Amino acid sequence: MKYNIIIFPGSNCDYDAHYVTKHLMGEETEYVWHKDTSLKDPDCVIIPGGFSYGDYLRAGAIAKFSPIMKEVVAFANNGGLVIGICNGFQVLTETGLLPGALMLNKSLLFICKHQYVKVINVKTPFTVKIKQNAILDIPIAHNEGNYFIDDDGLKSLQDNDQIVFQYCDKDGFFNDESNPNGSLMNIAGIVNKNRNVLGMMPHPERSSDPIIGVTDGRQIFLSIKKFLKK
Repeated sequence: MKYNIIIFPGSNCDYDAHYVTKHLMGEETEYVWHKDTSLKDPDCVIIPGGFSYGDYLRAGAIAKFSPIMKEVVAFANNGGLVIGICNGFQVLTETGLLPGALMLNKSLLFICKHQYVKVINVKTPFTVKIKQNAILDIPIAHNEGNYFIDDDGLKSLQDNDQIVFQYCDKDGFFNDESNPNGSLMNIAGIVNKNRNVLGMMPHPERSSDPIIGVTDGRQIFLSIKKFLKK
């Protein structure tokens, strides 16, 4: 299988994602510059974390106009796998590939720490190797991770089982203390209705290498591999 990693001015997790997919997972991986007008024959596209275009206007708001995003949208609409991590999640909501929006954290502060998330939906290409209700330790690092959607949108997410990850405590409980940014229903990650596009605020690429001491994030990449090679 083959990954494409999109790079915008201000991306800073592109190398982390490349290290995991190419060196830890052993998969072919290529970078794609934001001004490119075609993808490089991917099976899965990663939109990495960072601060695309300096987060001017709104996080992800300018990145959606990059030439390559037209190709990413077409790829996704044709069923290709796309995962947006942190700023990548923000970009996906701005393009309309995912519903809702990421607002400023409730605390109005940048948050960088380890965070527990519960896996709510294992029937996606990104979670097929994970047990239902598994609790993963995956770091977060963001200023605008407060997920919001209107009542009708939330009902649609629930009716279609599009909520994939929710922030929780180490025992899997949802409460204000385990919600780092004020996200509606502790939402940490969602998929589109076709389940081929995932957006998540936590950074699985930052919890994949054993040298770090936690490898829970690797399960997302192993799930993608299992799904594509089945």
